[in-house]
Amino acid sequence: MDENTSAPFVDKVNTRYLETLMGYNARRAALVIISEFMQRMAVYELRTVDFSVLSLITHNPGITSRQLCSTLGIQAPNLVNMISTLEKRELIKRLPHPNDGRAVGLHLTEVGEKMMRKAEKTAVTLEQEATQRLTTEERKTLMKLLQKVYKK
Repeated sequence: MDENTSAPFVDKVNTRYLETLMGYNARRAALVIISEFMQRMAVYELRTVDFSVLSLITHNPGITSRQLCSTLGIQAPNLVNMISTLEKRELIKRLPHPNDGRAVGLHLTEVGEKMMRKAEKTAVTLEQEATQRLTTEERKTLMKLLQKVYKK
């Protein structure tokens, strides 16, 4: 390029192609929600994955670590540290599994139950705010469509 030729200048960024890609749109929407989610969960000292683990324990008392790993796609070594941390915070406790002597079921403590009631309400409020431009029916449809992508 010679000195007299100027480089092109972009006044308005063209995202038309990217907006035709499912992954791009899903990621952009997720980033909006996850960013705000992380800020709001900071008061509970929860990361997104911690919230997911605790929510599954909340709604499935006695769930095993193996079940958590398979449901959330978490590697077992990563879950071990997380469970240990949540236990040290006195949010969960391990109890013997009633049907499998080798397994341990995970349960919320009273402190964990109280915190998760608040955290789940926070999550619901955030999602309502983040999707306020959608109708109730559109919200349900979007949820079903997203689940069709990742559920087998």
